[in-house]
Amino acid sequence: MEVFKRAILQPGPPENFALKTVQEIIKPQKQTKLVQDENQFLENILRMLLQEFVSAAASSEKIMQFGQSIDSSGTTQGYIPRLLDIVLYLCEKDHIEGGMIFQLLEDLTEMSTMKNCKDIFGYIESKQDILGKHELFARGKLVMLRTCNQLLRRLSKANDVVFCGRILMFLAHFFPLSERSALNIKGVFNTSNETKFEKEPLEGICIDFNFYQTFWGLQEFFSNPASVSHAPIKWQKFTSSLSVVLNTFEAQPLTDEEGDANNLEEEAVNFSIKYLTSSKLMGLELKDPSFRRHVLVQCLILFDYLKAPGKGDKDLPSESMKEEIISCEERVKKLLELTPPKGSEFLHKIEHILEREKNWVWWKRDGCLPYEKQPIDKKAVPEGSKKRPRWRLGNKELSQLWKWADQNPNALTDPQRVQTPSIMEYWKPLAEDMDPSAGIEAEYHHKNNRVYCWKGLRLAARQDLEGFSKFTDHGIEGVVPLELLPPDVRSKYQAKPNDRSKRSKKEETKGSAHQVEENQIATTATEMDGDGIRTDNTATPMEFDGASVPGTQGGTPTPEELQKHSSDTDVGQEAGQLEADAEVEAGIIDGETDADVDLDTVG
Repeated sequence: MEVFKRAILQPGPPENFALKTVQEIIKPQKQTKLVQDENQFLENILRMLLQEFVSAAASSEKIMQFGQSIDSSGTTQGYIPRLLDIVLYLCEKDHIEGGMIFQLLEDLTEMSTMKNCKDIFGYIESKQDILGKHELFARGKLVMLRTCNQLLRRLSKANDVVFCGRILMFLAHFFPLSERSALNIKGVFNTSNETKFEKEPLEGICIDFNFYQTFWGLQEFFSNPASVSHAPIKWQKFTSSLSVVLNTFEAQPLTDEEGDANNLEEEAVNFSIKYLTSSKLMGLELKDPSFRRHVLVQCLILFDYLKAPGKGDKDLPSESMKEEIISCEERVKKLLELTPPKGSEFLHKIEHILEREKNWVWWKRDGCLPYEKQPIDKKAVPEGSKKRPRWRLGNKELSQLWKWADQNPNALTDPQRVQTPSIMEYWKPLAEDMDPSAGIEAEYHHKNNRVYCWKGLRLAARQDLEGFSKFTDHGIEGVVPLELLPPDVRSKYQAKPNDRSKRSKKEETKGSAHQVEENQIATTATEMDGDGIRTDNTATPMEFDGASVPGTQGGTPTPEELQKHSSDTDVGQEAGQLEADAEVEAGIIDGETDADVDLDTVG
């Protein structure tokens, strides 16, 4: 404890020495966090030290100011607030158990008078931002709730109204509405709050004592409405007593002057939750508009409770009871409306409050379901179609071209601008794809890019006809210059299959031409009959007539003329064959050069 006493006297914030002080006292197993036994040992030391400070404080001195001094540097804190600050810092940084600060505050309130408890609670309110942190408050909320409830029991409901309100506001700030400790789920009424009034009349008092007893006897029903709904005899007694009171109020209406004379705004400043029940004050209280309003609002609250739906049909009032409730409620509302000042406005506000109270009743009847909703799971939502951007000149390219109009002459003369690449430069990426050692997967080859292949074929048609001619046999990979290919791949494309195809086609054409000639000669010899007349044959591609053989006068040629004509035909056929061969070769070359490239076969 002596170490803590020295630490309390040290200047500066607690973070400068708090942890070092704990380590000096406890010598913990861990450097920054105490284990369970160490926490219990430290808590016992702090509780003993706190009790010593409270005992040392003089009876006339406030314990929160005990040890406070004034020096050149200013006013120093008292011992107890300084000790609480150190413990609060250690709890906040998780060096010690988080509920220790709440336990010390509970001990401090139990050892202090109500006058000192106000100062202690003021300290609690000043630290509520730190005490209310989830990781800290979750460990000590039950202790804090118990501390506040004990304070409320010790306070006077009539004399300490403001302090009670401060405590309730503090609890409402930290506890949610669905906190079951404050819900009164069973609906238990505070029957211990009894209204005591005179049982025997006093001498010399000019007042109807029966009315006096009847009036104050209604408080028994107002404090426990459940007794009225379940006992028909009590309900009859209540309605008869209420009818007497309402008749008196109706017989003695209040004027606007009486309402103005009783300034309700000034009365609200000195508001008291309990009215005096002396028979001597009965006449004055009946002329007080605020007093009447309190009684009439009590009636509306009781009627609202009786009409509220219960969990079963047995909790509902009977039909005759409903009619009496409606009749009495109309009379009460009419009296509230006639009570000055601003009776109509006051009635509307009360009706609005009671209407909202039904939501609270329904919520409690359904089991006090939590207000907080679980966060919605984020689902992958497909992106909608994006709106097409609007361009000034129709599209992005034209807009940029117009924007750069002033720079176009310089861009055209710029040597770094985009130019047509060379054959070697253009086909280099595809050549790298064809190299097996590069390890490029087939799906990433440039030959799969139709635009790249199309541009390459157009470039080869302009600058490399020899390579362009290889497209038919080897596809797009055959167009790549051999210089760019590695040796093992180059051998595949070095052969000239076009030359072999040309020669084979030429020999095939020549062979077919000779075959045609031989067929013609054989056909001519066999088609001649005994009279020298030529017969038609569909298989012979040539027909002879008299005009076709020179030197014949008639339609039938002589054997000499036929032989001469046959020799001339052979010479003509031979010349025509040479001409056809040349045309076939030219046609093959032209066909290869001018062939239409089908992009679907590229690659």
